[in-house]
Amino acid sequence: MSNEFSVSMCVYGGDNAAHFDAALSSIIEQTLKPTEIVLTVDGPIPESIEAVINKYQQTMNGSIAFKVIRLEKNVGHGEARRVCFDNCSCDLIALMDADDLSVPDRFQKQIQYFAEHPGVSVVGGYITEFITAVDPTDISQKAGSRIVPETDEEIKQYMKKRCPMNQVTVMFMKDDVAEVGGYIDWYCEEDYYLWIRLALAGKQFGNIPENLVNVRVGEEMYQRRGGWKYFKSEANLQRYMLRNSIISFPRYLVNICERLAVQVLMPNKVRGWVFQKLARN
Repeated sequence: MSNEFSVSMCVYGGDNAAHFDAALSSIIEQTLKPTEIVLTVDGPIPESIEAVINKYQQTMNGSIAFKVIRLEKNVGHGEARRVCFDNCSCDLIALMDADDLSVPDRFQKQIQYFAEHPGVSVVGGYITEFITAVDPTDISQKAGSRIVPETDEEIKQYMKKRCPMNQVTVMFMKDDVAEVGGYIDWYCEEDYYLWIRLALAGKQFGNIPENLVNVRVGEEMYQRRGGWKYFKSEANLQRYMLRNSIISFPRYLVNICERLAVQVLMPNKVRGWVFQKLARN
């Protein structure tokens, strides 16, 4: 298998420029560097973020292809990821968020995994969550880790209860994802929806049992994971799994009740405690 791969990344006006700078740096300073970085600029951005883009366009000097696709208006993460996906030219695509930090050998380990596990379509890994300090690269204030199942069988079993992949860690085969329709917008759940469609198509998954990405967290993260709109999106996804026989009706009821309690009935601070204590290690 070729070592060539694309990195897909999106940035929008609400992102922090220093965090974006650090995220790009963590991609470029890898032990195995990407062939290209495809960046979708999701709507208008401030000068601070524009300056970061200009900086990397100038410093990479063609060593890594840097494609920048600009959208006139903000379309949201799901649609922006689709635009990125469509513009990636390599057979393998790694996802990256605009404020997280990939560990230095993340891509090397994922390429090695694909070489050792032919037939696998998606490879991810663990994340370590941290609270941002003054230095945007300081990851010392750990908030928790999200450990995910390792084997294809374990991943598909876990999928019945929760999302089995940490989206920001994944690298996948472009053709396999295109075969099931690529990225399709589903409010805050476009990744889970994609893994479900891949599972229905018989594709195989794997997770490397190591931390691959350090992820920034804060109170706003728990706000995004709550509210009626978020719950309705999750409930619709559970119905989709029920209709496609991924889950049974009793499992569907349990999933709906758990999500209603956490996403609607709990205040943000309590939800944050639940995530850190019960959904993280």
